[in-house]
Amino acid sequence: MSESQRWDDVDLYFASRLAPDDDALLAALRDSDAAGLPPIAVTSTQGKFLHLLAQIQGARTVLEIGTLGGYSTIWLARALPAEGRVVTLEHSAKHADVALRNIARAGLDRMVDVRVGPALESLPKLADENPAPFDLVFIDADKANNPHYVEWALRLSRTGSLIVLDNVVRGGHVTDATSTDPAITGTRTAIDLISTHPRLTGTALQTVGAKGYDGFALARVVE
Repeated sequence: MSESQRWDDVDLYFASRLAPDDDALLAALRDSDAAGLPPIAVTSTQGKFLHLLAQIQGARTVLEIGTLGGYSTIWLARALPAEGRVVTLEHSAKHADVALRNIARAGLDRMVDVRVGPALESLPKLADENPAPFDLVFIDADKANNPHYVEWALRLSRTGSLIVLDNVVRGGHVTDATSTDPAITGTRTAIDLISTHPRLTGTALQTVGAKGYDGFALARVVE
């Protein structure tokens, strides 16, 4: 058995017992695939992890940067109280249309606000609305702009808010200081920002599983 097959099998084992997909989640994945969206949604165990983080945080408001087909959005929205709110930003109108249908089918459309356009254009508009600080921010968009997204997460959050930055390991290439890949340079800059910013404390974990060799960073706003 290859290492990757072993990782997949372990993920399937945990998912089947701890984070099984229900009809709405399975339909979200199916319809995203049928629409030609890239198969890069979080796994069910990762979705459950986000769900639990939001619950542990006592989150009432969540900002998601990178909606894709709405799979992670559903996991996050389900963790919130009835009056909770998720604002999710998606660059692609096609992806957003799929996400809107998936979110509505899950019965969550009244608490999810999907905004279409480049996130670095949507974020200033969101800030102009002077929203209540977000309790949790999940960043899973174009990696080159990760530093900007972390900065915006800080601006739109509060002391005690959590920031989750996905896909930070880059198959191990995050250690390559000579890389010119924007996804790697953007991720490295974001990690440096978390490590040096006076308002943040954080860590990062490597993971293996159905998504291969990857990982995430988790930061808390401390002031």
